[in-house]
Amino acid sequence: MYYQYMTKTLPITKAREQLPTLVERANRLMDEYIITVNGVPAAVLISAAEYESWKETNEILADKTLMRAIKKGEKELAEGKGLDWEEVKKSLKLQAKCIE
Repeated sequence: MYYQYMTKTLPITKAREQLPTLVERANRLMDEYIITVNGVPAAVLISAAEYESWKETNEILADKTLMRAIKKGEKELAEGKGLDWEEVKKSLKLQAKCIE
């Protein structure tokens, strides 16, 4: 399913008035809200799922060893050194009924 993310900017007074609706829309529709104080962005309201995804991404990006491994793998794939799915199944001795 494709979601069209919607980011809206609104003042804190309006956010306060509409908080239950904003939270529900962030959770259900993945809408994002930039909340301003005196016209200056001060906070962002996003779904808990989006927040967890953001945290995980930052953890991966902060892990230098993991990032080196990812970059090495990407380079190897670009050089044609990767295996296709059939080769992987064969090397792992997976049965033909494996989910693809």
